[in-house]
Amino acid sequence: MPVTVIDGQPLHYIDQGSGPAVLLGSSYLWDRTMWAPQIEALSQQYRVIVPELWGHGESGPLPTHTQSLDDLARQALALLDHLDIAQVNLVGLSVGGMWGARLALLAPERINSLVLMDTHLGAEPEATRQYYFSLFKMIEDAGAIPEPLLDVIAPIFFRAEIDRESALYQEFRQALQDFSRERLLSSVVPLGRLIFSREDVLGQLPRLDADTTLVMCGEQDKPRPPAESREMAELIGCSLILIPDAGHISARENPDFVNEALLTFLANHA
Repeated sequence: MPVTVIDGQPLHYIDQGSGPAVLLGSSYLWDRTMWAPQIEALSQQYRVIVPELWGHGESGPLPTHTQSLDDLARQALALLDHLDIAQVNLVGLSVGGMWGARLALLAPERINSLVLMDTHLGAEPEATRQYYFSLFKMIEDAGAIPEPLLDVIAPIFFRAEIDRESALYQEFRQALQDFSRERLLSSVVPLGRLIFSREDVLGQLPRLDADTTLVMCGEQDKPRPPAESREMAELIGCSLILIPDAGHISARENPDFVNEALLTFLANHA
């Protein structure tokens, strides 16, 4: 995997295919494999770039002065600069959409088109913020994600009726278990606190270009329910696509539907 140093830490990323550039922003707690079906489908006609979040996959720890989602947006911009990519089609899921929209607001001239998936640009509701912070405290105290918490955290990412014996579910649960103490304490927990204490930027969404923006959401997304996506699409004035048979990680739960929607959108905008 290629690597570049940003803010003093090694950022690993996939760079596959050729054509107009498509930047895929991943969900918290997932590495590049989250986008495997999209990388395969899109790289036939696009240059697909997938940076791994700090402390995830092969990327290094969260850089010292990273304090907000604006910093993540700026770091993604630094990656585009490193790759000499003037304009990109950005597809961000969950936190990838949170920093992706901020990047579009920060440097609109760099964004050719924007897809916001299973994400929300409002602040985290206080009750869920407190809940997630209580989980982070448990993880810090244990220096690991304790066994009982694996079965609390993993289901959040999928539709209710997912087969918990399936490879998709079991591989993600195992990936959570495999996070080292060092990664959890130096990157994963601080990054989680940064994500869930984010500022509300819903008021800025009307500044996005409605003609080149798309909002998508799994019909059964629990942490980022479709009502949030509907609200964002209305503020932007853009289309909303609900993804059937999918929860939060819709890119993996219904990859064929997602791939078709992305290819159709990119064919008209990239």
